[in-house]
Amino acid sequence: MDQSNKECNIVVDGNYQIPFKKAIYFSPPLYRQRYNFVKDLVDQHKPKKVADLGCGNASLIQTIKCHSCIELLVGVDINKDKIESQRCTLSPFCGDYLSPRDLNLSIILYHGSVVERDSRLLGFDLITCIELIEHLDAKDLARFPEVVFGYLSPAMVVISTPNSEFNPLFPAVTLRDSDHKFEWNRRQFQTWALSVANFYNYSVEFTGVGEPPAGAGNVGYCTQIGVFQKIGAKATESCIAGQCDEHVYKIVYTVSYPSLQQKEVRKFALTSEVSRQVQSLKRRYVSSVKILQDDESIHKLNDTGIITFFGPVFTELEKTNIEKSPKPFCFGNKFYVPLERLFAYPKVNRLCENVDMMRALIRDTMRLNRDGSAVKVDLHDP
Repeated sequence: MDQSNKECNIVVDGNYQIPFKKAIYFSPPLYRQRYNFVKDLVDQHKPKKVADLGCGNASLIQTIKCHSCIELLVGVDINKDKIESQRCTLSPFCGDYLSPRDLNLSIILYHGSVVERDSRLLGFDLITCIELIEHLDAKDLARFPEVVFGYLSPAMVVISTPNSEFNPLFPAVTLRDSDHKFEWNRRQFQTWALSVANFYNYSVEFTGVGEPPAGAGNVGYCTQIGVFQKIGAKATESCIAGQCDEHVYKIVYTVSYPSLQQKEVRKFALTSEVSRQVQSLKRRYVSSVKILQDDESIHKLNDTGIITFFGPVFTELEKTNIEKSPKPFCFGNKFYVPLERLFAYPKVNRLCENVDMMRALIRDTMRLNRDGSAVKVDLHDP
């Protein structure tokens, strides 16, 4: 880890200065290291349903929502104003419609306490509690395992919390935040975590982020992390009698992302990509004709007589499929691109299963020739 230290001084009684503590800077910042840790876990385990308890400003949700495996992302926080302020950052952008996900994604933010039961969080693959438990008083801390591990019982739980053994390295730090009710050393956290894991049938592994500077001794990571995994069973969506109607959280924000599972989204994305490919091929054709007419070509002709231009990079298999497909052609003032040619392009065939599906999805918005085998556009239409 790249750390830089800065020497600080303090005036005592206005008479002289003594060296104080060196400020510690983490790169990347410590919060980002925590988010990256969760991001790597998502990459490894491919959870479909993820909940972040104590989500705050939903930064972790923003970080991991791009993962294609995730279909449901939930955030829960006691601070309603904080989660309401993040609506715009979680909304889909134009690019999400032009290049939609393969699978559906829904994001829901709830206002509520993490020590309250809500059956809508049953059956999750991963629940994260990043810098959360130190904000709980003794009563809520006692209830926390009952709700998260006993009631919700997800396949995996990630809990991070400050390591108090690291605190002496900071200038004048007792507790890192005025809202912290406690900060545990490694032994205290591991004792608590092992007790919870054993009681609720989980395994737990300990790690952390934020390495200490050289010469700091054996203080451990700045943030300690416990990764809990359910033993012998994955998370289940089946409900015990009386549990499925426990809805105590209030929905603050919900959004669904465009995906190829939605017909209109697939149609829009396919039409946009087909139009882009057709216009690109037409421009190349017009340029090649002009170059040949001017007899000033600096391009080389390949062995098929087609002028070679710079363009997208394809694999050898993709190149072979494109070369084998019917080539674009011109008739009068019209330029035609066979659907089979378009289907050979990776970005197009990702959006449709076959040429017939492509034809059915684009026929209402794009001009086709009489037999529906090619897209037709005006050759000199600007």
